[in-house]
Amino acid sequence: MAIPDSYLQELSARTDIEQLISPYVNLRRSGRNLMGLCPFHNEKTPSFTVYTENNSFYCFGCGAGGSAVNFLMRMERLDYVEAVKALSQRVGMQLPEDNYDDGLAKKRLRILAANREAAKFFYGQLKEPGSPGLDYWLNKRGLTPQLVKHFGLGYAPEGWNNLLDHLRGQGYAPEELAEANLVSRSEKNGRVSYYDRFRGRVMVPILDLRGNVIAFGGRVLDDSKPKYINTSDTLAYKKGRDIYALNFAKNDANGRLILVEGYMDVIALHQHGFTQAVACLGTALTRDQAQLLSRYAGEVVLSYDADEAGQKAVQRALEILGQTNLKLRVLKLSGGKDPDEILKAYGAEKYRQLLEGAANEIEFSLLRVRGDLDLETPAGKADYLREAAKILARCSQIERDIYASRLSEELQVGKEAILAQAAQERRRGDRRQERDRQRELMKLQDAQSVKTDPQRGLHPAAAKAEERLLGLLLRHPDFYLRLRETLSPGDFVTPFNRELAEKLFARLESAQGVEPELLTGALTQREQDEAMRMKLACEAIANPWQECEGCARKLLGERPKDINVSQLDENAYLELFAKMKNHTEDD
Repeated sequence: MAIPDSYLQELSARTDIEQLISPYVNLRRSGRNLMGLCPFHNEKTPSFTVYTENNSFYCFGCGAGGSAVNFLMRMERLDYVEAVKALSQRVGMQLPEDNYDDGLAKKRLRILAANREAAKFFYGQLKEPGSPGLDYWLNKRGLTPQLVKHFGLGYAPEGWNNLLDHLRGQGYAPEELAEANLVSRSEKNGRVSYYDRFRGRVMVPILDLRGNVIAFGGRVLDDSKPKYINTSDTLAYKKGRDIYALNFAKNDANGRLILVEGYMDVIALHQHGFTQAVACLGTALTRDQAQLLSRYAGEVVLSYDADEAGQKAVQRALEILGQTNLKLRVLKLSGGKDPDEILKAYGAEKYRQLLEGAANEIEFSLLRVRGDLDLETPAGKADYLREAAKILARCSQIERDIYASRLSEELQVGKEAILAQAAQERRRGDRRQERDRQRELMKLQDAQSVKTDPQRGLHPAAAKAEERLLGLLLRHPDFYLRLRETLSPGDFVTPFNRELAEKLFARLESAQGVEPELLTGALTQREQDEAMRMKLACEAIANPWQECEGCARKLLGERPKDINVSQLDENAYLELFAKMKNHTEDD
């Protein structure tokens, strides 16, 4: 969509980027800027920086950067037009009417509409006489009809084209149903066919916070494999970004959410009155999901399965959730494998008791390392205290004091000795964390450089000059008028920088701005990330125009030497001659 620069500039001026990002990232003041843990990759030391003076952001860890619109695009999985619309609504601006091609937005809306029709179809199948799906939900799972309706549960009948034929009748083409992952595509002997993805399964629709049906989970009625089939990533859904039943739970959370492993546990808990229950979607807890949880609760209780896999998942979840401001507790299940079994065997009151007695993160970790150690022996006691000191090293000063006192009293060991060991572990952990951070940053930067432009390594000096020159143009657009007679994108050696230069030069040639809010719709995400990096790298240059001239001379000197002048047409020859003449005079 060709949105006027004037509109985008006003939109940026009206947007408070701190208020926009704060619900996703815990920001702290650092000089003129704000810093926090990046929402786009896992990190323990903040490298995500928000520049309030020009409403932009950049992560020095993963290289993500751009404008407020770009942030919304990434966080909410919106395309450019959708993000501009969302930000416009946020600040009370009316998007100008225009004829534009919003193909991706339309495809996403079609997927959401097809999902909604599919959910109605699956729910309607429960009403068919003798429906095995209804028997499963009401009798095997013991759900009430009201709860079945509340969650929109359904059934995908046996057969290869029941849903396909139904949605075709609603005007949907097989190709777009395949994009929605509702049907699968097969090609044999040059012939393409489509068939239902979900067959003979009870169906669980996945809703986002706006109430849109974004995906489905399907479970077999017996113990055959695969037990579960879930929607793959589409334009409307990305695994690892959404939380099942959060659209319901957020209204009843009262500051606390119960996180379980699967949607079947969620449904069982809601059936018994625990309407704060939510679940991840077919994957281990991610950073995105942790940030989402922190927007709707102050405390999360982990209620994972009691088996070994479930307890390992608890450890992973604690590491991710520990990077938020959430208060964490871990429910220790007994007498059953998962919450559903506890509820069936002992009822809601037993689960409520377990819930209220859930250990906090520190207590859970101490109990876990205690394991089978014999604390009656000096060796067992020493092993336990060494591991306990590592846990206390990660705690606040007040928490260290409280738990050191408890351990001292329990094990008859001096409190000061425990605190000293914890302090030593803390120093050791800080050094290790800094080494890991530096190693991670180097890996990320190397990977980004190679991914962005593999030829960068073949021409390191030219690439550095190109990046410096583009960064200076982004900071000083007026330099372009002094450069354009002697330098063109064709003088850039590396393909990525050449393409970026073409786009920036074209905007500058037509007197368009190159501020972050104006580039979001003009550059790819990778290009905008790199543009932000290049611009920030030029922040402290004392004499920018002198540096810019030097970079231009470097690029002209890097021009390939194997040009066959006899094969150039007259215009190309004159352009080359002019550049070589100017280059010689500058030297």
